[in-house]
This record gives sequence, C-alpha cells and structure tokens, in this order.
Amino acid sequence: MEYLLGAGAGVAVAAAAFVLYLRTLAPTMLYYDPAGMYDSVMLQVKAYVLGIPNPTGYPTYMMIAHLFTYLPWANVGWRVNLVSAVFGALAVLAVYFVCKALTGRILSSAAAAFLFAISREFWSQAVIAEVYTLNALLIALDLLVLLVWRKKREDKYLLLFAFLMGLTMTNHMTSGLVLPAAAILVALTDWWKLVEWRLLLKGAGLYLAGLLPYLYLPIRSAMNPPLDDAEPNTLSNFLALVSGSNFESRMFAFGMDEMPARLGLYMDFLANQFNPLLLIVAALGAFYLAYKKEVAVLAMLMLLYVGWLVYALGYNIRDVYIYFIPTYLVICLFVAVGFGNLMDVAERSLSRLSLAPRAAGLAVVAAFLFVLPLSGLTKAYGQVDMSGNLHGLHTMNAVIENVEEDAAVMHRSGVMWYMNYVTDHRRDIEVVDPFPGGSWQAESPFWTAAAEEYIREGRRVYILFPSGTAEANFDLFRSAGYHLEEHESGLFYEVVVRQRAADGETMLPPVEEEDAEDHRA
Repeated sequence: MEYLLGAGAGVAVAAAAFVLYLRTLAPTMLYYDPAGMYDSVMLQVKAYVLGIPNPTGYPTYMMIAHLFTYLPWANVGWRVNLVSAVFGALAVLAVYFVCKALTGRILSSAAAAFLFAISREFWSQAVIAEVYTLNALLIALDLLVLLVWRKKREDKYLLLFAFLMGLTMTNHMTSGLVLPAAAILVALTDWWKLVEWRLLLKGAGLYLAGLLPYLYLPIRSAMNPPLDDAEPNTLSNFLALVSGSNFESRMFAFGMDEMPARLGLYMDFLANQFNPLLLIVAALGAFYLAYKKEVAVLAMLMLLYVGWLVYALGYNIRDVYIYFIPTYLVICLFVAVGFGNLMDVAERSLSRLSLAPRAAGLAVVAAFLFVLPLSGLTKAYGQVDMSGNLHGLHTMNAVIENVEEDAAVMHRSGVMWYMNYVTDHRRDIEVVDPFPGGSWQAESPFWTAAAEEYIREGRRVYILFPSGTAEANFDLFRSAGYHLEEHESGLFYEVVVRQRAADGETMLPPVEEEDAEDHRA
C-alpha cells in the first residue's frame, strides 16, 4: 500500500508537470535565435527526415523524435516539441524516485521533484525541440539505479547501471561525469566491486550495448539523407561528430582571473531558478547527509555538482545556462534531503502533543514544503511560455507569399529547411545556408560572398538574418556594393545592387525574370 501511495504521488507530480509543459508548448516550427535557440528548428526537420544532427549527434533522441513525427495530431513541429515535454515529465518522475530513495519520504520527494519541474531553465527546454530533458531523464535514471544498488547490494543493479550509462552517453557527453561519480559511490560503499573482474567484464559489455544507438549515425549517413553536413560514415568524421571536436576551443576557455565573473553569472541564473530559502534548505540537506555519515552519497552528488559547474563556467557559449541544468537537478536532490530533515525535526518536536495539535503542526510544515517551491511558478510560467510563439510560421509564410520565383533565400539553420523538407512549399526557391559547420558569426562576409554569387547568375537574393543580427551586416553589404532592403513584413531582406552616380547614390532595380533567363542562357 505504501509503495502504491509513493508511486501515485510521483505520477501525480509528473502529470502536473506535463500539463504545464503542454500548456506552454511551442505550437509549431521554431527558428534560429543566437540569443539561445540554436538547434531547435534543425532538430525538428532532421527528426522528420532522419538527418544527422549537429555535434554530438544525439542518435537516441533523433530516433525517438522521428517516431513522434508519425503522431496524427497537429503539425510536425508541435510533435517534435512534444518529445521534450514527454521526456521532461518522465525526468520529473525519475527525480521524484531518486529523492524517495534518498529520503524515504513521499512529501519531501514530491516537493523537490516539482521544484525541479518548474525551474525556469529546465521548463524552457521542455517546451521546444531540444535534447536536455532527455539528458535529465537519463541522468536521474542512472542515479536511481545506483541508489537502489546501494540499498540492496545486488550486482544486477550495477549491470543495469552500466547499460544505462552507455545509453546516457549517446545523448549528451556531459553526462559522462556520472561514471566517475558512480565509481566513488561504489568505492565508498563496497570497493571490492571495482576489482571483481567478472562483474567488470559484464558491465563493460552492457556499457557497449548501451552505446549501440551511435550506429545510427554512420548507417544513416551512408544512405545520403538530407541535411548531413557531418557525413559520419567515415571513422574520422564519426569521431569528430560524437566528440564535438569543433567546439574544443570553446571548452575551458576562461582563465582563473575570469572565474569570479563567471561564477557571478551562475549565481544570477541560480537566483532566477530558486527562492533563496530553498538554497538554504539544499545546504541543510548536504549538511544532513554529512551528519548522518552518508559519505558515499554526498561525495557522489558533490562531484557531480562541482564537475558540471566547473565545466559550464569554462564553456564559452551564449546559451551556457542550459549546461547549468544538471547542477539544478543536484540542488533539488539536496532540497529533498533538507525537506526530509525538516519533517524529522517537526515530528520529533511535536511528538509530545496530542493527536490534533500534532496533525495540525505537521500540516503546516507540509504546506510550507509545497508553498515554497510554488513561489516562483507564476514568474517562470510567463518567462518560458511558448504557446503563442508563431514567429517561425509567420516567417515561413512571408517567404512563401512574397519571394519571387527562382530566387535564392539565405538563412542560418532557419525555417527554410522546414519549408523545403517538411511542408514541401516553394520548391522553386533555392535555400542556402552559407556557413560551414560551426563557423557562424553575427557579422560575416559569408553572407556577402554567397549573395554576390547568386546575383551574378541574375537571380534575386533574399536573406533571413537570425534575430538581432541584420544591422551588424549593413556595412559589409555597403562595402561590397549592395544594399539590404527590408521587406514590409520586417522578417527578411532583399539584396539590391547599388550604383554610384555623379549626383549621388541610387539603387539598381532587381533583375527581371526574363533578363535572368537570358543571362543564364
């Protein structure tokens, strides 16, 4: 009965999270935004066509997301966004069970799991096409299996962990930190398991079995799918893709003198995730684990927290806040322990009272446990709500309705791929992403070089600049002899040739269709 009650509480919290994610889910295709939404539209399109994603490949996500594209509801963009909501709710359920394994308490576990569910950055990834909710789910499952093993000491749980660890690695490389953290837990619990060679061989085999989704990348690439820039059907290309070698220069990019500022950045984000009182509760939870001499668990969690934090602080990317999400997960586990300790203190303090006052006192404490996490719900809802975001759809429709025939439309990982491969509109348009993989910059001569090539062919050229980057390129086009003429929709520009005359500066009209045909002939 107690097990059913505990499971029911976890399902209820996950269901509540799922409802929130559905209400705030992006309704259609997404778009490229250098302020923080880099890969979402490409994940939508590549999931649909079974393409090859950006580093580090994300094969497990890709295959599961493709299955969602067959759902009979809404549009393809919404279906792939739904993947994140489903994984997000399942991650909340897994976090609940990890908290339950740590504390043995239903209420504190439910409160901490819901706190993670509505933390701003995690919630923001549950409403768009992204890989981070699956990452949280797999990490939580890894930790759950390790804690079950620690309680039952049966080898089958270590073997299950080995398989899950391999599977986890096929989604996001930062999860690899779980492996040394697990080794610390095992060493401080039963070090002999780390030298039991039969167990190690079985575990290695199951770990490799968990890596099998990586085979998707070379096999699918050999089929020449659409949108396969990485071409991982050779060993060197495969290793470059899954290791993210293009981003090596961005890793550990800051010196020690820059760390205080980076740490300040993290603290700002942390303050926007949790009520400061919850951080005090988390610190109390860590202290309680030390007081109870749960050294193995504390060491594992602290290694994960510090390791993920150090890696994120040293990573030079604009959306680094996404890499803070695993640290928030660890904080919520500490919050669960802190809440459990508060319940212990309350029960001991009220134990001498009669039934009614004791029940009333415990009810007040229980209410506090849930009200405190809920304190940031309304604010987070407003910040992450994507339910009315139709920017990608409006942009695509503007291009469909206004771009001339046989034009070239340049973009950066934008909605044009969705138009071509998912909706199959305007096949007369040539869609161009002028940037080699990993080379995009807000101001770049790649734009002008590609535009000039198509203009020389006598074709009209349009550009969809990522949000906020058009003005950065005005001078480049002016220097190259062109002008960027904004469309009345405000969503794209046409590249127009400029001509200098003695009495000033004029713009040549766009090449007419019949002239373009003569030119190509």
